[in-house]
Amino acid sequence: MSVGPASMGGMDVAAAPEGAQPDPPMPPRAISPQQFHDAEGVDDWRVLYWGAHAFFRASSYVEAARFVAAITAIDEVARHEPDVDLRHEGVAVKLISREVRDLSTRDVEVARLVSAVAREHGLTADVSVLQVVQTAIASPPSAEVAPFWTAVLGYVRPNDTHLVDPLRRGSSVFLQPEERVGPRRGRMHVDVCVPHDQVRARIDAALAAGGRIADDSFAPEWWTLADAENHGVDLTTWWGRESTRLEEERPA
Repeated sequence: MSVGPASMGGMDVAAAPEGAQPDPPMPPRAISPQQFHDAEGVDDWRVLYWGAHAFFRASSYVEAARFVAAITAIDEVARHEPDVDLRHEGVAVKLISREVRDLSTRDVEVARLVSAVAREHGLTADVSVLQVVQTAIASPPSAEVAPFWTAVLGYVRPNDTHLVDPLRRGSSVFLQPEERVGPRRGRMHVDVCVPHDQVRARIDAALAAGGRIADDSFAPEWWTLADAENHGVDLTTWWGRESTRLEEERPA
């Protein structure tokens, strides 16, 4: 499917009468990760935890800063307020729609705009470096551990199952119900969400480094890997997920 402006290609749009007020913009419509990736013009982007992500490589800090200035000068981008991380190596951008607390058609539109500016500035996307890391802490439902971890990390709780850095810099914490912990697993493990087209390379690298596949029964949503001491990590993708979530606690 195709959503957003590109889906209007070939359509004749009648001009508004002179002096008429323009129609208000259509409200964003929530979409699934699959629908985002099916849209045209979003090849630079990958859905991970908390939204759609892209990284655009730059040759210098100044070049990266010019790109950030250019995308934030676009009204549609500025109104959407994407998370932008400026580094010497390039610029990371994350999109999510606060109005629907999920991905939406507006994220597709903004992704296309950002990618177009990247091309104008000669920046290329590098999906191989995209990932989101979170820590999973397992405890029985009767054990209220969230206040402790909220206090010690200085995090906020945007929903019943997660704690997040209010500035969205550090890895999130997943409060995992005890009954979901598999056999021979510790009560804490790491989740690493990677692009769906990069997960096999990441698994192969882990196996070559001495790891093993401990459980692949939930693949392709996630694979559980373990090191020589049985420390576990779940490599996850958006496959099998109907939505992503808003990482923030602030209101829309």
